[in-house]
Order: sequence, then C-alpha cells, then structure tokens
Amino acid sequence: MKFLPITWTVFRSITFSVVLLFTLLSSLSLHAVGKPLLGINTNEVMQVDSSVPFLNLFKQALPFRDSRQLTRGNIAYDKDGWPRNLNGGVAGTNLIHWLPAGTIPEGNYTVLYEGEGTLRYTDDAKLVSKSPGREIIRIVSGSDRFFKVTLSIIKSNPRNYLRNIRLLPAGGICANNPFKRVLNARSCRGNYLAFEKHYKKILFNPDYLNFMRDFKVIRFMNMSGITRNPITSWNRMPRMSQATWAGSEGVRGAPLEVMVKLANKLNAHPWFTLPHAADNNLIRQYASYVKQHLRPHLKPYIEYTNETWNGAFSQAHYTKTMGIKQRLDTNRAQAGHKFYVKRSLEIMRIWEQVYGGHQRITRVLGGFAASPKMTELLLKYMNAYQRIDAFAIAPYFYVHNRHLTQIKSVPDVFKLLKDPKNPYSLGNVYKMLEKQVAVTKKYKVKLIAYEAGQHLIAPKTRSIKDFPNPFLIGANRANPMEKMYIEYIQNWGRITGNGLMTLFSSPKTYQFYGSWGVKEYINQPANKAPKYRGIKRFF
Repeated sequence: MKFLPITWTVFRSITFSVVLLFTLLSSLSLHAVGKPLLGINTNEVMQVDSSVPFLNLFKQALPFRDSRQLTRGNIAYDKDGWPRNLNGGVAGTNLIHWLPAGTIPEGNYTVLYEGEGTLRYTDDAKLVSKSPGREIIRIVSGSDRFFKVTLSIIKSNPRNYLRNIRLLPAGGICANNPFKRVLNARSCRGNYLAFEKHYKKILFNPDYLNFMRDFKVIRFMNMSGITRNPITSWNRMPRMSQATWAGSEGVRGAPLEVMVKLANKLNAHPWFTLPHAADNNLIRQYASYVKQHLRPHLKPYIEYTNETWNGAFSQAHYTKTMGIKQRLDTNRAQAGHKFYVKRSLEIMRIWEQVYGGHQRITRVLGGFAASPKMTELLLKYMNAYQRIDAFAIAPYFYVHNRHLTQIKSVPDVFKLLKDPKNPYSLGNVYKMLEKQVAVTKKYKVKLIAYEAGQHLIAPKTRSIKDFPNPFLIGANRANPMEKMYIEYIQNWGRITGNGLMTLFSSPKTYQFYGSWGVKEYINQPANKAPKYRGIKRFF
C-alpha cells in the first residue's frame, strides 16, 4: 500500500474534520443528556387559576350555586347552571379572585349576555356603559395589587332569564398568530379577529397559548377535573354549554372538546387521565372522540386515573374496594394495586380497539417514585409490562416533614435540599431515579415523569404566614432555585436517557398548600420567575 505525504493543507483539513465531528458528537451527547422532552401539567379550572387559559373569563368563574357568600335565596337553576328563577333572591359569583396584577390586562372588558335582567359588578370592576345584551365594565387591580371581580344577577325575568354571560377582554388577534393579543385591526394585515366577535373561534387566551407552546406534552389531569370525581357515564361529562367549567372537586372540569382543541392548537401530544369509576362506554366514547378530532400526527398518552397508591385521594380507596370485591388479594393495599393494573389494561385494550392497535397511543402505568418495589409489582402483575409503553413517577424534591423545624431562613431551605440526610434532597432523588430505571430497563419500558419539580409544603398549615411557609415560598422566588432546576432536569436526562418530564405545574399563585406554578401568573416576567428561567434552558 502506498502512503501519500500529508501536506499542511491536508493536515488542517483532517484536523478541522475531526474537531467538527467531535463537536457534533459532543453536541448530540449533551442533547441526549441535558435536553429531555419537557411537558407540563394544566391547572384545575377555578376562579383563582392565574394561568387564565380561556378567553371568556366566565368559564373559570365560581358556579352560582357554589358561591354561598354571594348567592342568597331559593334559586332555581337550568341544566347548565344558569339561574332560571331567582325567586326573590340574588345569584352571585367570583369571576376572578386573587389573581396578581399583570395576570390579565387592565382596562375595559365587554360583558355579553342573553335574556332580560340586571347585573351588578363589585370589587375591582365598575360599570362603564350598558345596552340590552351588552355592557362595558372597567377592571383595574386594587391597591393590594390583586384582581377580584364579582358579578351578581339581581333581577331576572323567569320567562326570559339572564343567561350565557361572557366576559371578554378588549382587542383581538391576527388570524395567523393566535399566540399574541393585539389592540386593534391596525396591528394586522387584513386578518384581524376581534375577541368580542370571534370568541367562539378563538377560545383560548393568547397569553396562555404563548406560554404553553414551548411544551411538547400537555397533561390534562387537572383541567379535566378527574380528581375525586365519581363520574361513571359519558352523558355526565363536562359540556361546552355549561355556564362555567369551574367548581369544587368532583364537579369542575373542562370538556374533552376543549382539551383536544388545545392540543391541536399547541401541536402538543395530549396526556389524558381517565376517571377512576368510568364505565367502558365512557372510555370507548372518549377514545373515539380523540381519534376523530386530534391531529393524526399527535400521539395521546393514556393513563387510568391518578395516584391510586396515594390514600389522600378517593380513587385510591375506590381501587382498593374494587380489588377486594373482585378477590384480587386479601390484603387491601395489594388488592388496590392489582385492580389498578387490571383496569388500566382493560382501558388500554379499548383504546387499542378504537385506534386499531397501540402504535398511535402511549400506554402509561403510574407508580410511587420512592418505591421501586411497587414499580416491579405493577409491571409484573398480569404481565403488564408487555402491554404498556411507559411507567410514570413523580420524582419531586423537597424538605421532608421531619426536617422542617430546621428551617430558619430561605438559605436553610436550599441547604436542606442538598443535605443527604434529607430523604428527598436532590442527591437522594437521583438515587431513587437510578433504582427506578434499573427496574424499568429490566422490563423494557420507558421511565417518564407524570409530575416533577419542587414540592416544598408544610402539612397542617393553613396560611402563607404560618411557619415555615414564608421561607418555603421565598425559596421558590429566590434565584438559587433557577440553578437547582437546571441541575435537576440535567440529571433527570442523564439518568433516564432523555425521558419525558412533565412539570407541575402551569402558572399558579403560591399558597400554603404549595408553590406549584413554574410561574406565579401567566404574564409574570422571567426575571421574577427563577423556576421558569431554569426550565427555559431546555426548550
């Protein structure tokens, strides 16, 4: 073999190629390790939801019948929750409540309605003008820098009762960009869609869409309202015509139509969580609707209920009761786990029948992050591992209850989040993940996260002022949390091989029951939201 002499030009060319190849491989390696697929959880539909998903703000208003402080008298309601006869009483609601200033635009809003009656606005809303079926109100946050808007029906004609109330902001969007609100038609090139005229078509708050568009998977567990929800039949599912989709647990929930439209608009894979007591017809109708209306390239994640291992939820007691009833085990906890697997597989089978196979769906079982033993039990029972695609956990990091008394400042919180003596410190969470991956690899299923992030709470407290809530909330607002999220997501990617991490949750105010939002409100600037800044590194 003849060897040619290497000239400087050739050497430089080879060197450049090697460096380029090394850079490319390094880039691919970093992407695999540091860029896991990120999803996000939605919030419950409530008047206090600072993610404000819907353009028509009335859809997140407190139902009239649930508003005990504002609704008085023997009110009769129609099937959609509108007061059809006041019977001398007053029907009131909180349209929005305790939303931080900046969550929604300040200024004039249009109220549209059908029927004959009189509306009254209080708190941070004032009537500007009125005409039959249309009123203008001005909403400005109060001196406390929060929005609170109350609406009451004080008169209504029972023969043509006041109904179909809509609360819409000023402005609109350009038809080719649903992710940005504009003030008027001058901002568009002949394709302006005014909110007041086109609210049925627009449906979603542009600010919400703009925030959510960066996430590749949207988990609808909270928006669907399945938590502690005893619904069994398809005809009891939430409807588009309902006055509001908000309310108490077991009642609230957005229609499936809304969730599918949101996934389509965001071009994101939806994660659907099915109600724990749903009958087979509900499951089949649900699957058929998704197949018919979801964009074909989007692949839904399918999960039977949420956290059946967690005794705080009624679905956990339901699965245990059903497991005992079906004689799956004499031990109540084990019977519950087995029923959860059995019913999950039945539900997956229905979806497979509707979809003509499992290739276009992702079948998910869920377990407890701290228990790889439970993971193995669930995967082995009925050979479930052969009939699912992913196993999901919630690898939260936080300060264990027994260490909360050590907190005297915000830096103490961060110190404990790194302390190996804290069972849920970052380092210990990584060890949990390694054990979980060992199990899921053994059974050849993917490990993903149905929820993830910090979980700083103090059980039994009832106020943000109670110890140690000021420090826990303060840590969520402190800059070191950004770096902590970056490390956390990077290590998740390293350990799981770039598995899906579905963060918890969409923008939400910080309360004594948890600082769950990755922002505190939908339009919060990134420089005030360290968790969000950390997450943005991975988009």
